[in-house]
Amino acid sequence: MTTTPGAEQAASPAPGELPRLSRSGLGLPAAAPVRHVHLGLGNFHRAHQVWYTAHAPDASDWGIAAFTGRRPGVAEQLASQDGLYTLITRSADGDTFDLVDQLVAVHPSTSHEQFLDYLRRREVALVTITVTEAGYLRGADGHLDRGRDAVATDVAALRAASDTPVATLPARLVAGLLARRAVDAGPITILSCDNLPENGAVTATVVRELAHEVDPTLPGWIDEYVDFATSMVDRITPATTDEDRRVVAAAQGYEDAAPVPTEPYSEWVIAGRFPAGRPRWEDAGARVVDDVTPYEQRKLWLLNGAHSLLAYAGSIRGHSTIDEAISDPSCRGWVEQFWDEASPHLTLPADAVAEYRTALLARFTNPRVRHKLSQIAPDGSIKLPVRILPALRAERDAGRTPVGCATVLGAWILHLRGLGAPVQDPGAEAARAAAAGPDLPSTVPSVLDTLATDLGSDTALVDAVLEQMDALTPPG
Repeated sequence: MTTTPGAEQAASPAPGELPRLSRSGLGLPAAAPVRHVHLGLGNFHRAHQVWYTAHAPDASDWGIAAFTGRRPGVAEQLASQDGLYTLITRSADGDTFDLVDQLVAVHPSTSHEQFLDYLRRREVALVTITVTEAGYLRGADGHLDRGRDAVATDVAALRAASDTPVATLPARLVAGLLARRAVDAGPITILSCDNLPENGAVTATVVRELAHEVDPTLPGWIDEYVDFATSMVDRITPATTDEDRRVVAAAQGYEDAAPVPTEPYSEWVIAGRFPAGRPRWEDAGARVVDDVTPYEQRKLWLLNGAHSLLAYAGSIRGHSTIDEAISDPSCRGWVEQFWDEASPHLTLPADAVAEYRTALLARFTNPRVRHKLSQIAPDGSIKLPVRILPALRAERDAGRTPVGCATVLGAWILHLRGLGAPVQDPGAEAARAAAAGPDLPSTVPSVLDTLATDLGSDTALVDAVLEQMDALTPPG
């Protein structure tokens, strides 16, 4: 990995004038051996887990083979440049550029046999995951949603032949574990890096339950050989733009089809046994702990909760990015109000929470990290129960009506009614149908009940949501 300061003022070369990234062209050493497999190759993974591994002192032992999620095009872009890409770290006063060479193989999600081949290798010690909250296919009860057509299809396919291509995350993991067991390749760790409370336990639940459907003998082997580790991840990572590509070309002197813009702040908190080993992430700044929960709650409630609030309320008020929305005094006031409600219920020391809030405001107001509200808004029906409802319930148990929480819920309902960012939420069919009602006093309870069945009967909460919806709705 190399790091160089930016020179954004340099003239942009014409397309085709510069060399494309390649290991041989840059004189880089041979790629590290694959010992780490990742599912969900996207910008966040490349700004976070790959970055930490590349900065670990034993990086040369831990090459990463990654598989795409919903967008296979990035595999083609990265494969054409030997997995190399540029990480653009955007601070308020300029850019720095890291050439990251830790991705040694990239594959589309359809390369199922290649995934199974990696899992059969004893030296592969680790599978990490970034597929968003929706990818775990849990039902309302927190267990695998066996009623989904995609789950039933994958179970039938694996029962027929364990190497049959499958589509869902739980089934892909089960297929990989079946392949690993078949060749006695030993223990492995599966580490979720998605924004879910106790994401290791969530992963364990859906994998064990699907495994039982496929082969009732597999869960026992999983209990003996598979470590489901847990992590909290934090780094704001926008989508890549053509301007990012132009900036890299001007500053670095090469063409990069897949650079990644990110912010200077980064945090990773990890708990797990890692029986087959792992990179020395702690030497790159990660925190290894016995219990991730206090850090997980702080991040989910304060950062992710505020992001959801800004995604819905900010876009309703005409903003397109986080920095624009937080600069709106009304939006900032709602965020601070929500934080005031959530903060007392966190278990970290009050001074640590206050320090984190101050850091969040600095991160949100960074005008050079153009984090689009439309990128944050999808899947609110899955995100709000873990980002907003815990603080809401704690406040209601204390006898208070949390207006900040009500603002998020009201903004989400208006979003479902067509205001602000476009709705991209396959799990919100019932909520969207309920939100379409013409009479808001009866509509709001019905929508709230889709998040949790007791919310709609809480008249004080419903009244607060209705009042905040009125404050949010643009005149006319």
